[in-house]
Amino acid sequence: MGLFDNLKDNIKKTVDGATGSGSKSVDIVFPKLPDNFEEFKALPQAQLSSEFDTAAMTVLAFCFYPQDKNMCFDMLNYLKGPEKVSEYQKSFIADRFRDGDYVPRSYFKGAVPGNDYVPSEPYTITVFSDPYSYDNEGYAKLNIRSGGADSPRQVTLRKAKDGKWYLWEQFILVGIRKPESSNPWA
Repeated sequence: MGLFDNLKDNIKKTVDGATGSGSKSVDIVFPKLPDNFEEFKALPQAQLSSEFDTAAMTVLAFCFYPQDKNMCFDMLNYLKGPEKVSEYQKSFIADRFRDGDYVPRSYFKGAVPGNDYVPSEPYTITVFSDPYSYDNEGYAKLNIRSGGADSPRQVTLRKAKDGKWYLWEQFILVGIRKPESSNPWA
């Protein structure tokens, strides 16, 4: 029996329903984080059948950059579907990680500056739409809150001919409050 044979039964995906005009909030829960690219692709969310799943998988992929940037790029290439991560994007991502590796972790519930962005378990990412998320046909601009920022960050997904939602653009690797352990004044 493989590690992920029963994972579908254990994955909790809750739709909280309407949170306002044209808004929806979805909790994507990962009971365990994958250890490698094959486990990443075996996650139920890796089917990319929902724009919310693809947005959460994007955060998860960036969490691997500090340990194995090539695996992170493999994950991002998978999420991007027909397009691949460009050399410019790789350079941009490398630049975002120069100051620390905590930004992607900040999108998991429970991860805040005071605990150095250590997320609660099970690992949960809340992705939500707003009234403007579907302004452009075939695209979804979704939001994810960081425990270190006052405003949500956005991920844009594009629906392909195969019915899957692929990563189009992300704005999640932007500055947030530093972890408390790196604060020289505290």
